Amino acid sequence: MRSLRVLRMTALVTAAPLLLAVAGLVHPRHLTAATAGDWAGLHVALLPVFPLLVLGLLVPLWGRPSRDAQGVLTVLAWAGCVCYAAYYSGLDAVAGISAGVVVDHGVHGAAGSLFAIGDELGMAGVYGLAVACLATCAVLWRRHGIRVLPGAVVLSAACWSFVDSHIFWPRGVFTMLGFALGFALLTAATIRTEERVAGTEADAVETGWLTNR
Repeated sequence: MRSLRVLRMTALVTAAPLLLAVAGLVHPRHLTAATAGDWAGLHVALLPVFPLLVLGLLVPLWGRPSRDAQGVLTVLAWAGCVCYAAYYSGLDAVAGISAGVVVDHGVHGAAGSLFAIGDELGMAGVYGLAVACLATCAVLWRRHGIRVLPGAVVLSAACWSFVDSHIFWPRGVFTMLGFALGFALLTAATIRTEERVAGTEADAVETGWLTNR
């Protein structure tokens, strides 16, 4: 039962980064008249996928925030996720779809401006994701202790790389694989702690029942 739950949760949190890693393998290296159609089409397909990256934080973080520092950090993590989803989707739409369309239609001089705007949007989104990762790891540290450290370290490195790697091969692909690994480690850590606590509580109940008899 435990292994099945870990498998389901891991599949949920790693699906988006693994899909983005695969997309990075086929993403055109440069935007040209020959690649513009594929460039725009791929970014249309990825438009709903990029926001799903935050599932790797929201799933292990899931729960009502408390009225203390942990609750503040939880809200900060949610806000960072919203920031990432909004602004990085803007990058995808501007530097991905729009730039690809204008180059595909032979509009000269527009792609550079679109890339400049897209870079600003993407930077804001990645910074939001980095804040969300740090806040999530801080909350999970308070809940689950040192078990979250490996995932936190991997996610910190992935966020640092994501600033300028996007999903381009090779670094962008490895960045997405880093997110998948970090999310899997966080999720596994939270499940192990929850099951250990549940087992302790069950033992305590059983011991109390036997004592009362």
